[in-house]
Amino acid sequence: MERELALEIVRVTELAALSAASWMGRGDKYQADGAATAAMRAMFDSVSIRGTVVIGEGEMDEAPMLYIGEAVGNGQGPEVDVAVDPLEGTELVAKGLNNALAVIAIAGKGQLLHAPDMYMEKLAVGPALTGKLSLDDPLETTLQKAADILDKPLSNLTVMILDRDRHQERIATLRRVGVRIKFLSDGDVAGAMAPALSESGIDLYVGSGGAPEGVLAAAALRCLGGELLGRLMPADEDEVARCLAMGIQDPLKVLSMDDMVGTGDVIFAATGITAGEFLSGIRYTSDHRAETHSIVMRAKTRTIRFIKSSHYLPNKQLLNDILELQH
Repeated sequence: MERELALEIVRVTELAALSAASWMGRGDKYQADGAATAAMRAMFDSVSIRGTVVIGEGEMDEAPMLYIGEAVGNGQGPEVDVAVDPLEGTELVAKGLNNALAVIAIAGKGQLLHAPDMYMEKLAVGPALTGKLSLDDPLETTLQKAADILDKPLSNLTVMILDRDRHQERIATLRRVGVRIKFLSDGDVAGAMAPALSESGIDLYVGSGGAPEGVLAAAALRCLGGELLGRLMPADEDEVARCLAMGIQDPLKVLSMDDMVGTGDVIFAATGITAGEFLSGIRYTSDHRAETHSIVMRAKTRTIRFIKSSHYLPNKQLLNDILELQH
């Protein structure tokens, strides 16, 4: 993939973030998500790819745009898989809470896992633990292995987990072992990325979350040198059948990074909507401008760019058109 694509993709996440941010704290997650989705879909028309959405807003009959199988891009450039989450953390934006993102990952055609919309068990780590832990181990064993490898006592190990009722058994184990726990209210992609970002102070991310978000996080971790191990959690026979229909022959196997994002190049971009672990949120200034903070990364070079942009809002015609249609 051409390296210029990285900056083109950031322009897409920036507009999605700006669109969603107009609904921050207003209690309407559907309008926020709709604005981000419309903006992202519209901006893709200017990107030089022949893209196919493999992770998006749902099946064709469930989503009017950015649905699975939809063609995106201007029809020029490389043929790629596209994974999107126009608004990762709809509740976060609606309530004005931290860690909401607009996210995109692209990879060569056939590389990204067509992840069904169900839960995935996850274990995410940074570079120091990549290739050294197993999702098949009991959680206590995983924690002790991580502490030994990182050469720190268990009491100094920091583990992030979504604050959910389904995680009560895991949380009880974490407390019994004596590690530090950092709870996450929402924002599964940012949470799984955290162990690979030294400034986060997180050593591991454990628990279950959305499978599509797992693939997006795996794309980011490929660029960061980290690792995400996953295992789908089909709840019934219908969900097993969906896995099989999407080409996943063994729905219960442990999914490696290669299974989720392939072995070729990957580009990942995210723009903060609300302030988070590693990105600032949208900040409005008094001169009709809004500032965005984004990250864009490429697996091939392992280059990580943080981009701060100042947008003059009266000249953002596409943004203004989208917001006008919502009111």
